[in-house]
Amino acid sequence: MAGSDLPIGELAPVHDELAFLVESGMTPMEALQTATRNVAEFLGMLRDEGTIEPGKVANVVIVDGNPLDDIRNTRRVSHVMSRGALFR
Repeated sequence: MAGSDLPIGELAPVHDELAFLVESGMTPMEALQTATRNVAEFLGMLRDEGTIEPGKVANVVIVDGNPLDDIRNTRRVSHVMSRGALFR
């Protein structure tokens, strides 16, 4: 599981951690799952959260660029959806 997503000044540890995981040999998809699906599964919330599927809670970070092509695209946040409400 990925660690904290708490920003520290200009740093965003979860983005750095995802990049380090890919540099260590994980695929971008595997790295993303450490911060999404795996966390929800660990917390016993996978039925309702952690993946994008019909009927699940809409908690989504929308980025400009495909993080599967370049994990650093996770830093390019354009919108956040929390419990179905869209924020810019």
